[in-house]
Amino acid sequence: MCPSESVDRRVWLLAGLASLGGLGACEPAAQTSFASVDLTGAAYGRDFNLPDVDGRRRSLADFRGRVVVVFFGFTQCPDVCPTTLGELALIKQELGADGARVVPVFITVDPERDTPELLRAYMANFGADGVALRGSLEETRAVAKEFRVLFNKVPAKTGEGYTMDHTAASFVFDPQGRLRLYARYGLGPQALLGDVRTLLRGA
Repeated sequence: MCPSESVDRRVWLLAGLASLGGLGACEPAAQTSFASVDLTGAAYGRDFNLPDVDGRRRSLADFRGRVVVVFFGFTQCPDVCPTTLGELALIKQELGADGARVVPVFITVDPERDTPELLRAYMANFGADGVALRGSLEETRAVAKEFRVLFNKVPAKTGEGYTMDHTAASFVFDPQGRLRLYARYGLGPQALLGDVRTLLRGA
């Protein structure tokens, strides 16, 4: 083999290796896997604007830089609501110092009975930094529609009064204020903890 042929072959070999490297660089990054339903890019659940227990209107912009977990419920809920809020409290505890970067936001679907005082006392059972929001019935319906959440007043089976049927799931926003996850009731705190950690890492 003459020197010129050897050089030519080396040039073609290097060019081929470079093209393979270029193809590798163009491969899409591995998609992040979540235990919750991935809602990245969803065109709903974009924001809320409701008063908190002190009358201050709150929106996602107030919590920028933190993971926000939004849940619709009511204080007289016998199981789903306290279980969900209790699991969020456990998740914050498990995260240690990073727990301060997670904010549970509880939106009441029963503003008729859930007064600011009652909501304040209720949320205190699940940690000091959870936020309860209470709008008018019209405002609550509008926000629920934005999140595709259903709720309905149901007469009590015995005696007077009523209870509330409502969507039992949490909506999880990343620190940039983008809706990312739909966590169904019953997912479990360990699974949601993993998802929250992933979002805190910037996924």
